[in-house]
Amino acid sequence: MSPTLRILQLVPAILLSAGCATSVSQESTPNADYAAAPAEVSLTDTKHSTGRPTLDGPSADEVLSQPLSGFMARSDVQAFYRKLISERDLPAQSVADLLANAQFQPTTVRLMTPRAAGGGRIVRDWPTYRKRFVEPVRIERGIAFMQQYHDQLKVAENRYGVPASIIAAIIGVETLYGSHMGNFRVLDSITTLAFNYPEHPRRDERVNLFRNQLSDLIELHVDGRLDANKQLGSFAGAIGIPQFMPTSIKEYAVSTNPQQRVNLEYNVDDAILSVANFLRRHGWVPGAPVFAPARLPTDASHLVDGGLSPNTTWAQLLKEGARLNPGASAQSWAHLPLG
Repeated sequence: MSPTLRILQLVPAILLSAGCATSVSQESTPNADYAAAPAEVSLTDTKHSTGRPTLDGPSADEVLSQPLSGFMARSDVQAFYRKLISERDLPAQSVADLLANAQFQPTTVRLMTPRAAGGGRIVRDWPTYRKRFVEPVRIERGIAFMQQYHDQLKVAENRYGVPASIIAAIIGVETLYGSHMGNFRVLDSITTLAFNYPEHPRRDERVNLFRNQLSDLIELHVDGRLDANKQLGSFAGAIGIPQFMPTSIKEYAVSTNPQQRVNLEYNVDDAILSVANFLRRHGWVPGAPVFAPARLPTDASHLVDGGLSPNTTWAQLLKEGARLNPGASAQSWAHLPLG
């Protein structure tokens, strides 16, 4: 059977369960004019702060002249530290205290280490994924979740144009509706991966990613949006019901109450709005289907470049042998980038 053609309404770091991965035509979805209904997103939604400490205090040089412990005793961490407090105007002592408090997390390194040659390849395909995530417990809890939070899901859907089923499916995949949010201290996990990432073909890229995440974690802590000394999450540093990394919390997390900081661990309403905002800010097109009603030729592997961004037009795919499913028609989705 030839592969189904996806319209990439999927975004990095977020997985969708079968509730949003249907391969049938969804042209009946409301708001079929995909260019309409701009997201009602304000950066002020995500920037609540209890106030950053003043910069009065010891300088970086004064801090580094003191006896140092933990990660702060390392020269590469000190270079990172100097750059961070300079670029983001952060208090030198507060940042140093956090980095000194971070503990090496060996389990995180082990789980991030690629399998050795001959150790078996992890199969990453739809049948394997479906078998893992589309099962009775997740389905039952998903139905209950959508019933319990119907009103807030509808608010998010109306505001951001992301269907309630998609939002619920993501939360179900990420944490089984808040049941498994992780018990690793995020400060330890992210600092470990920022400075002790295991050997990997793309190690430099990964190190840079986690140093950026660490920078944002520290900034969130200094601004009072979370307590990095206590915050728990996944082995890789993802936090809360939707498993947002620190950068996603900083940029996309939304509070239902602008007078209160975002709480992705205990406030399900915040989690729902934040998932919808994340998707919309990453290019979600209201009304567009997740899968196009079309099939690719069996030898379509050469059309895939390994990236997550859609970069092919329907006209190009037609030339390569793509065909509409029986009874389907090329509607507005045919003008979107496909992948």
